[in-house]
Amino acid sequence: MATLLYRLGRASFRRRRLVAVVWLVVLVGLGAAALTLKGPTASNFTMPGTESQRAIDLLAERFPAASGATGTIAVKAPQAGQLGTPQGQAVIKQVTEEAATLPGVVGAVDPYQAQALTPDGRYALIQVQFAGRADEVTDAQRTAYEKVGAQAEAQGWQIAPGGEVLNAEPEVGSTEALGVLVAAIVLILTFGSLVAAGMTMLNALIGVGVGMAGLFALSGAVELTSTAPILALMLGLAVGIDYSLFITSRHRQNLIDGLSPEEAAGRAVGTAGSAVVFAGATVVIALAGLAVVNIPFLTVMGLAAAGTVTVAVLVAITLAPALLGFAGRKVLPRRLRRRAATGGGAEAAGTGTDAVGTGTEGRAGFGFRWARWVTKLRIPVILVGLLGLGLLALPAQDMRLSLPDAATAAEGTPARTNNDLIQEGFGPGFTGRLAVLVTADDPQATQAAVPQVTALIQKTDGVVAVTPPQFDPTGRTALLGVVPKTGPTDAATETLVHDIRAHVAGIRNADVLLTGATAIGIDVSEKLSDALPIYLLLVVGLSVLLLMLVFRSVLVPVKAALGFLLTVAATFGITVAVFQQGHLAGLVGLDTAGPLVSFLPILLIGILFGLAMDYEVFLVSRMREDFVHGDTARQATINGMGHGARVVTAAALIMISVFGGFVFLDDPVIKSMGFALAIGVAIDAFVVRMTIVPAVMSLLDSAAWWIPRWLDRVLPNVDIEGESLRAHLATREPAGV
Repeated sequence: MATLLYRLGRASFRRRRLVAVVWLVVLVGLGAAALTLKGPTASNFTMPGTESQRAIDLLAERFPAASGATGTIAVKAPQAGQLGTPQGQAVIKQVTEEAATLPGVVGAVDPYQAQALTPDGRYALIQVQFAGRADEVTDAQRTAYEKVGAQAEAQGWQIAPGGEVLNAEPEVGSTEALGVLVAAIVLILTFGSLVAAGMTMLNALIGVGVGMAGLFALSGAVELTSTAPILALMLGLAVGIDYSLFITSRHRQNLIDGLSPEEAAGRAVGTAGSAVVFAGATVVIALAGLAVVNIPFLTVMGLAAAGTVTVAVLVAITLAPALLGFAGRKVLPRRLRRRAATGGGAEAAGTGTDAVGTGTEGRAGFGFRWARWVTKLRIPVILVGLLGLGLLALPAQDMRLSLPDAATAAEGTPARTNNDLIQEGFGPGFTGRLAVLVTADDPQATQAAVPQVTALIQKTDGVVAVTPPQFDPTGRTALLGVVPKTGPTDAATETLVHDIRAHVAGIRNADVLLTGATAIGIDVSEKLSDALPIYLLLVVGLSVLLLMLVFRSVLVPVKAALGFLLTVAATFGITVAVFQQGHLAGLVGLDTAGPLVSFLPILLIGILFGLAMDYEVFLVSRMREDFVHGDTARQATINGMGHGARVVTAAALIMISVFGGFVFLDDPVIKSMGFALAIGVAIDAFVVRMTIVPAVMSLLDSAAWWIPRWLDRVLPNVDIEGESLRAHLATREPAGV
């Protein structure tokens, strides 16, 4: 693979204008396709095979008028008892009629008829039914809905529209651009050259543009959840910058070693590019592997992110050498250009491993000093690292999962204001009402089952009320509303859902299905929790197999997998402590703590796995290379850290900056994803890969590279270190040397 990529790098360098034009044409073409074919994103989460999803499908079939999005307008009078006065009734009538005539609305229910009033006569709920689903409601319709009741508010009434209709797509604004700005600063400090930093950033942005344009172009045919494009953007930016950083760093080192620009670019793509392809492949495999969970919205999220990572790899190994051709020797700091042009020195530029070149980095660099210190104190380092990460992981044992609800939305948003007003007047259960469908083959059986179901539900602990049944036109299906005492994400509500299902399981001659947003959230969370150990086992097994192919070792892959588990556990613990338990929540701008979004853990495992393998490959590949070429195991470990520390540090800081930029968004789901990924990268890069790994490698000594002969013969040679390229170059005089 190294030789093939070497030739690709040289070809891209020579035909740089063609390569640049091709990528620009692809970017413009996909951009045009995205503008014309872009479809709406979905805010609903479907879960085939669950009871709640079967009920939703039946509801859409039997009650088509109720299959669209719903809204709830919470009303609070200036004084208690005012809803019972003629003036109060007139205000409610005016707001209800205004809501019923909104564009996209098929009707609004008078709270006096529905008895949706508090006993003190101060709070009321107006139910609004839209014709389309939440993701089909236009921005204009949503804006009009949010402005309902302006005249009543002028009279001192509080009107708060809410409901699923307000579940709009999270907006990506200027706050996360801070992360990109920090990444640019890191690149400038790392390279000491505006040209190199700018070229690396441009390369990554073009890749992200192509990936996102392609994703939105497909959104007209494939339903995307509102978080899928954000995840794709987040991950595409981070890996795009990192992959270009690795190749540019190696190219600069090759120039300093006296190679011609074309040869330097070819060797950079052949060596660092091989690691980029492997690292990218691990991320793609882990994300695509989310499909094994068999949850449609999670599969789409994983494939969308995997697509942007694939584009980032392709851009790095083709467009990066082309842009390096345009930049020439300007990618080096001014003080090194003349020396590189004459081949008069091998001063390092603080780059990554040097698999083919002849220069070495100064042994007094921070990476070498850190490696010597870690290997000297390896036992205390390992013990402190394990103890520290173990303590950070403790909160993870209390982790609770749910789908997001308005109770954790940012304060001041319409959804949060509506939620708080409903809880204030009616109680938390009214924000997460359940729906029960009773269906049978004939109307008589349904009529007979409904009183039994109602009685059983009313006797269940935690139920406030059961609404009278509504029958479909055929009379074969009845719809009941159930109001719990507790909120949608409360543990007691989860228990209530299971209790109701258990109590009605004995009903004969009729099927009873429990659904609603709360029940769907519980079912989704439980299915994801059940799938989490299986997916974790799959990812860990995959990491062992892939690293065994790369490093021809048994203990190194096992060590890498255990380090990954430490990273995941500590990341879960910190995320639970902040977002669920509320510790230091103000530092990340979180208004209200609550359960983690149900798909975060499994998504985090997939992404962190790929990123952890990035750093493992870039650090340990140099250790193996030096060990194979005669260094002692300890010296090889020091060399690997010394040569790779600076570039891995820069790569980690860039990823942390990009992910951290999304913490400033108001959406708590995106905020938690950005936070968890940033923390996970920080732990894995600085604690696990750059501290515990060299300590363990030093402790294992030469045993780290042991592999049974039969296994060595069976495993194919992936050649990440570029041995085949070294042999290829040895047969001829390298150009430019």
